[in-house]
Amino acid sequence: MPSDCISYQKSGYFSKLIVDYLDEKSELETLYNRFPKIENFREQIAEKQQNFSVENRHVLVSELEKQYANFEISDATKSNIKLLTNSNTFTITTGHQLNLFTGPLYFIYKIVSTINLCKQLKKEYPNNNFVPIYWMATEDHDFEEINHFHCKEVTIRWNRESFGPVGRLSTEGLDNVFDVFSNVIGHSLNAEKLKELFINTYIKQSNLADASRYIANELFKKEGLVIIDGDSKALKKICIPYIKKELLEQASFKNVNQTKEHLKKYFIQVNPREINLFYIEDTIRERIILENGIYKIKNTAIQFTETDILIELENHPERFSPNVILRPLYQEVVLPNLCYIGGGGELAYWLELKSNFEANKITFPVLLLRDSVILVSEKQSQKANKLNLTWNDLFSNQDELLNSKTKEYSKFKIDFTEQKESLKKQFGNLHKIAIQTDKSFIGAVKAQETKQIKGLENLEKRLLKAEKKVHKEELERITLLQNELFPNQILQERKANFSEFYLEHGDLMIEKISIELNAISQEFKIITL
Repeated sequence: MPSDCISYQKSGYFSKLIVDYLDEKSELETLYNRFPKIENFREQIAEKQQNFSVENRHVLVSELEKQYANFEISDATKSNIKLLTNSNTFTITTGHQLNLFTGPLYFIYKIVSTINLCKQLKKEYPNNNFVPIYWMATEDHDFEEINHFHCKEVTIRWNRESFGPVGRLSTEGLDNVFDVFSNVIGHSLNAEKLKELFINTYIKQSNLADASRYIANELFKKEGLVIIDGDSKALKKICIPYIKKELLEQASFKNVNQTKEHLKKYFIQVNPREINLFYIEDTIRERIILENGIYKIKNTAIQFTETDILIELENHPERFSPNVILRPLYQEVVLPNLCYIGGGGELAYWLELKSNFEANKITFPVLLLRDSVILVSEKQSQKANKLNLTWNDLFSNQDELLNSKTKEYSKFKIDFTEQKESLKKQFGNLHKIAIQTDKSFIGAVKAQETKQIKGLENLEKRLLKAEKKVHKEELERITLLQNELFPNQILQERKANFSEFYLEHGDLMIEKISIELNAISQEFKIITL
């Protein structure tokens, strides 16, 4: 095919806000700290080094060692955890939900983007160390978003009830999911590897947080990936002053609402609450609401006075869970982090948050759009070449693509613009006559012009339709190929699971992706397997 990438801006799959951010539009400059260019990390390093305490580093390392206590980890991961005690070590972070068997492909791309940026930064700044972090969204509660994945056009689903933080959810019942998955993938060598991975992840681990840590570790342990669970008493203890401020002042509500004024012409990704905290226990995750001086836990009988809730915070900080507005602040308080890597939707809500970081005197990270990828087989690539399709063609709307290709294949021009212009000139002369006579004739001329133009437009549509029948075979092949690469006209990475490609390519699939990706380049990658 003519090229192996397309700019995010031209892909048609990113919002106007993200396109304007990538284009570094001046009106967005106040909403981020530094644009994601390698040279801009020098100042980011200096700022974070100055604002991140040694004490927090020791708490972080101690907690990570505790979280990894029952896992076999690589020397690379062990080394990275130890390096975090050093003041010249920084993190690059991505976060993701605990999707079953990693969920859509972009989970893989997020983590590879994070690992590869660490490698790039180490080359540019050799006196510093850079540790890739996967922040597990263990405190989320939307089970329906994570309880399934797609493989070979089959939706594999975990059916059960879920309450409270999903990370604490028991893996009970996933043996039934394994039976379905096993039948879908068959008995090849790579299929057996996937089955073993599923068993070790979901049958042998007791809860979803441990299972998610296990599978991410297995896939990326050679790269030294460090996985962190924010559902931690020790880490939240560091955040007590910020949680207390949220409870007493509701400052983030005011700060984020002020920032939203700068984003009025865009779609607002998230809206702040007066208190952006949940109260969590094993089977509870409910909003904290302040009513008449009493802090109430929604949908429960639990309530606190101001004095009582502050005592609860001191004794049980693990029961206070930040929502989407405060979670980024929590992350940046406990990590010596330089950059957050996320998808378009994630970056859209991060761009609402800088004023709240400034109010809390926490360094705002560089925001980097994760790599996006389409995986293509050699056969699909050959089909595209035979059909003379570019990646701009394949990324376009299907109706527009088929219309364009029909016009390209046709022996004659399917465009009546020339005829319409000629007709308008003829009616121009009639208009000159009409204004010199009775006004009723002016209306008749206008009506006839509209009718004639409409007639030509209908003939043009009918001719296009007729030519589509002539070139039916080529157009069906184009439709089939585009549907393979963009299932249901959505991005492959938002539906397909890595297992579908692993079945054919095994470990080489992830190795190839790891070699090809470079998030700093800000291009949609097309990788042929």
